[in-house]
Amino acid sequence: MPTEKFILRMTKNNIIYKIFHLYYDGFRSMKLGRTLWTIILIKLFVIFVVLKLFFFPNFLKQHAEEGHEAEYVATQLLDVKD
Repeated sequence: MPTEKFILRMTKNNIIYKIFHLYYDGFRSMKLGRTLWTIILIKLFVIFVVLKLFFFPNFLKQHAEEGHEAEYVATQLLDVKD
């Protein structure tokens, strides 16, 4: 049965643990760390939420009946236009 020291040592040697603490210690020692994370989170929100809402509408919802989306896609793929 492993001792607590062995379990603790095993988790500290884990690569994910090391990577997490590399970033955690780096941002903790920075004066602007919280501000940078706030800016990063705002940018991610803008990229994934705002841009999706305005620039990527739900095309299938507008053109296909509910429950028949697969049929609509199949007909559009097979429809050859000259």
